[in-house]
Amino acid sequence: MLTHSKSLFAFVVGLLLTSALQLSVTAQSLTPLQAAIEQQRQRLSSGETEERRDALMRLRALGHPSASRVAASALNDAAPIVRATAAASVLSLPPAESAAVLIPLLSDKDEFVRQQGAYALGKTRSRSAVVPLVERLADKKDSVRAAAAVALGEIGDATALTSLTSLLSPQTSSGQSKKSKSKPEKNVFVLRAAAHSLGLIGNRAALPALLSVLQDEKAEVDVRREAAYALGAIGDSSALPALRELSASRDPFLAQASYDAIRKISK
Repeated sequence: MLTHSKSLFAFVVGLLLTSALQLSVTAQSLTPLQAAIEQQRQRLSSGETEERRDALMRLRALGHPSASRVAASALNDAAPIVRATAAASVLSLPPAESAAVLIPLLSDKDEFVRQQGAYALGKTRSRSAVVPLVERLADKKDSVRAAAAVALGEIGDATALTSLTSLLSPQTSSGQSKKSKSKPEKNVFVLRAAAHSLGLIGNRAALPALLSVLQDEKAEVDVRREAAYALGAIGDSSALPALRELSASRDPFLAQASYDAIRKISK
C-alpha cells in the first residue's frame, strides 16, 4: 500500500513538473507584448470584479489592437462596471472594428454602460456610429443623452445636424415633425453638449438654432455661452450682429464668449 502511494505521489509530481516546464517554454516563446496581453487575458477570468477591471485598464494602457481584441470579450461581462470599463479598452482597434463592438453597448440595460459606450464611440470617429448615437439622444437618462451629443460632435458628421439642432431649438429644425410629441430638452449639460457639437461639426445649417438660443434671454446662460463659441467655430459672418449685441452683456462670461467669437469670424 505504501509503495502504491509513493508511486502515485511520484506521478503527480512528475505531471506538475511537466506542466511547469511546458508553461515556461510557452512563456519564453512569447514577445514581451504578447506575454503582457496573455497575463491580462488570464486575469479577465478572475472571479473578482476589481481584478477584471484592472486587467482591462492595463490592456488599454498597452495601446495595441491585440490587447483591445482581448479586452473586447469583457464587453459581455456580467458586471456593468466591467462592461463600462471595457468600452474604453477597445479603442486601439481600427475605427470600424471598435465601433462594431461598441454599438451594442448603447442598448445595455445599465445607464453607465450606455453612457461610457457613447463616449467611446465618439473617440472612434466612425460614421457607422452616427445613427445609433442619434437614437440615444432620446434616451430616458440625461447622462446618456449628453454623452451621445458629445460623441456626435467628435465624429463630426453633418447628418447629425438636424437631431442636434432639434435639441437646442425644436421650432427652428426643419426635420422636426409637427406631430412630434417629444418634450423639449431641459437638461443644461445636454443642451451645452449639443451646442458645442454643432460648433465642432462646423456646418452653417446650424446657425438658426444657435442664434435662437444665443438671443433667448430665458435660456440658461451656460447654453448661450456655448452657442456663442459654436458660432465662432462655424465662422459665418451672418452671426456677427447678434454677437456684437451680446459682447456688451451684463454677464461677463457671455460677453467674453461673444467677443471671442467675433474675433474668430473677423479673422
